[in-house]
Amino acid sequence: LAFIVYAPYYLIWRLGTFNPAAPFFSWLIWGAEVFGYLTAVLHVFMVSRLTSPEATPPPKGLTVDVFIPTYSESANLLRHTLLAATRMEYPHETWLLDDGNRPEMADLAKELGCRYLTRTENTNAKAGNLNNALTHSQADFIVVFDADHVPHKDFLNRTLGFFRDEKVSFVQTPQDFYNLDSYQHRRHRRLSYVWTEQSLFFRVIQRGKDHWNAAYFCGSCAVLRRSALENIGGFATGTVTEDLHTSIRLHKKGYKAIYYPESLAFGLAPDSVRAFLLQRRRWGQGAMQVWRKEGILFTRGLTLPQRLNYLASVLTYFDGWQKSIFYIAPAVVLMTGVMPISVLGTDFLLHFIPFYILCFWAYEEAGRGYGGTVLTEQYNMARFATFALATIGGFGRHLKFNVTQKVSLEQDKARTVIPQLFVLTLSITAIIIGAVLWTSQQYLTPGAFWGNVIWASINLGLAGSVVRFTLLRKHRRREYRFPIPLPAFIGKTEDDRVLGLVEDISADGCRFISENPVATKRNVNGEIFLPSGRMTFTASISRHDAPVSPPPNSHGKSREFEKRISRQKLEYGLAFQWKSANDAVQLENFLYGSDLQWRILDLQEGVTTPVAWVAGLFASGKMEKVSGIAAGEWLPVIYRPAGKDGLQDKFAVLSRTDWTQQPARIIMFEPVPRGSRLEFYIFGQMPRDRVQGKITEVKKLQATIADVYISHVMLDPR
Repeated sequence: LAFIVYAPYYLIWRLGTFNPAAPFFSWLIWGAEVFGYLTAVLHVFMVSRLTSPEATPPPKGLTVDVFIPTYSESANLLRHTLLAATRMEYPHETWLLDDGNRPEMADLAKELGCRYLTRTENTNAKAGNLNNALTHSQADFIVVFDADHVPHKDFLNRTLGFFRDEKVSFVQTPQDFYNLDSYQHRRHRRLSYVWTEQSLFFRVIQRGKDHWNAAYFCGSCAVLRRSALENIGGFATGTVTEDLHTSIRLHKKGYKAIYYPESLAFGLAPDSVRAFLLQRRRWGQGAMQVWRKEGILFTRGLTLPQRLNYLASVLTYFDGWQKSIFYIAPAVVLMTGVMPISVLGTDFLLHFIPFYILCFWAYEEAGRGYGGTVLTEQYNMARFATFALATIGGFGRHLKFNVTQKVSLEQDKARTVIPQLFVLTLSITAIIIGAVLWTSQQYLTPGAFWGNVIWASINLGLAGSVVRFTLLRKHRRREYRFPIPLPAFIGKTEDDRVLGLVEDISADGCRFISENPVATKRNVNGEIFLPSGRMTFTASISRHDAPVSPPPNSHGKSREFEKRISRQKLEYGLAFQWKSANDAVQLENFLYGSDLQWRILDLQEGVTTPVAWVAGLFASGKMEKVSGIAAGEWLPVIYRPAGKDGLQDKFAVLSRTDWTQQPARIIMFEPVPRGSRLEFYIFGQMPRDRVQGKITEVKKLQATIADVYISHVMLDPR
């Protein structure tokens, strides 16, 4: 509110500060500031109220078809999606819509019990593929998943109940992603904080749009009413963003949309900067096409709030032009001495600084902690040229729909960051030339010179961070490795078995950590403990790392903790060798289609906003912080009820903490009542003897096949 009130005063005051010797430059900078204010007001309006609709049980007897369109995605990627789609609860039929007309896809669909459909011509790309399937399907409801989006088993049970309202045309859920090492993810090294470039959209913006009945279909992870689609002639064609286009047509017909903000499917985010930018360019071009075809502000059928919401969505891409102006402006000033303002010094600072602070503060508050100002500015730098070009190219009449490449093992090349390198070089050059001119000619006042040096330095830092992050990223594997710790054995007999810990696991392989050496044979056999039971495997040892020394004890740890020090750890890289793809199904069912890695590692996307932080101080007197990752390392354990030696031992994973000071987290595959006393045999720890502890808290985490339990245990001091 302070920003909305103060910003017009500042912008009106700015009209009297123009440099009469540089009218074009002055109006350009002022126009960029006004554009920022208008889009900010639209954003605040859009997210002023967030919805939280509650799911109700679905009616019985609905007919549901699940459409999974594909063109060039791999069979391995589609296997994950099809397996999960077929096991969703509530009667349905799964269709694989293959626009690539590939025999291996037909075989995969037959193997997994799915309907297979292809066509001879790929007209209208994804929209045409979906419309072709509509002519063969008879179901009342259509579910759409992209080829990489793996649904949770409860997806249909949690979404179909909203269709009791006959006016609801579609239910959209978040598009979440399981590969937390993608280009659009940033994971903090020490804190349990993972920032995602799309978090703000799916956690806040879509919920705000839903309040105005303006949430839109995102092309995947959604359920649509067949009769509503038929009423608008099927999925909208003629643009490269059939999802946005279909949404606006449904809203113009008076239908309702529901955004259900629970993550019920997890996909694969673009791994490389090239794929990331190509996807954003297609979205931008599609938004321009929809604007041209459907109007927005002056079209019939939309309410005023819906028009403003759609306008806010398409104006996002013009942000690239605004950023371009702000990236170039300080360089122009430093190299030419031409200023876009004539008022400097204290008067300017007293007006500008409150405006600048309120801009960022309002963004953080409106974003409910999901904005991430610094990271957002870095990604603005990464996307500005793509967005600007999309606003031009989007008005072309014949644009090609490009499938986003999700996996790349190639290093990103320097040409992918040419715009950022330009800003980097321009800023450095401007600072050097400006310093020479200022010391020799005093062509700018000290305030003007240093202000533009700071401005150019900020641009330099943003461009440098994008170039560094992009070019230094490594693309190591075809499959994402989930950082979920699991107990495992290597060895067939009791004599040669080695207990250890599996981490960074996928259907391709994993890392095995133990304190005892594994016989480095060509192939090894073992078992991994999963919630659904033990899974046997054969693997080759692809890597054997030198022993890893334990981390030094942190200052302030108790003596008891210092006694229980870790042994050196041996690490082995394992490459699974499955006789058939079906052998890996148990593992794939566990890994894909849930947010288990988030909940086990206690990862978070949001942070505390300034207002919430102050409110927290008055409420509790303590500052709320993002919690650290719970476990410095995980340890395999064997446990049983205390004093009951005759019962079978169970396997679990325990976090290494200062056990005498705080509870440890333990990952278990069966429920243990709160207050239970257990006896533990902890591997990888000295002394290696049995200790007892009490379960203080139990939390059930719903996985795809069987549940996982995260418990807190306070171990007894010795």
